[in-house]
Amino acid sequence: MSNNNEWYEDDDFLEEEDQTGGLTNLRKADRAKSKRIKELETELEGLRNFQRQSVVSSVLNERGVNPKIATFIPSDIANDSESIGKWLDEYGEVFGVQAQVQQPMVDQENLNRLRQIDAATGSALSPDDVNDMFSRLNNAQSADELMEMIYGTDS
Repeated sequence: MSNNNEWYEDDDFLEEEDQTGGLTNLRKADRAKSKRIKELETELEGLRNFQRQSVVSSVLNERGVNPKIATFIPSDIANDSESIGKWLDEYGEVFGVQAQVQQPMVDQENLNRLRQIDAATGSALSPDDVNDMFSRLNNAQSADELMEMIYGTDS
């Protein structure tokens, strides 16, 4: 093993870099980058706050809720309208806000049946038509005739 420890005791390499300004310039560049990073982080935080205020405001306006409630919405709630809406549904009663009730979706089969009923009842407007329907019903010879009467077309 070599006992070449001269570079530990020799500070000439530090003095040499200070003379050229390399180390000083490096420190200045590092400080400038740190300052720029802090500026960008501050700007990003401001934009995030603005976006959150915008989303919360739009959800509250959409539901017709007093915008002062926005101060009570926790910051750990995700910054999207769905999450804020869920929070409002869950805790809104504390502020006198009624939860939004989801409208049940009508499936296509029920919708088709309702249209068929509407078509069948829509054509029977006068008493003469009702009498005609009864006579057609009594005189029907097959199920096909009855289906034609109900649905209005050949089935």
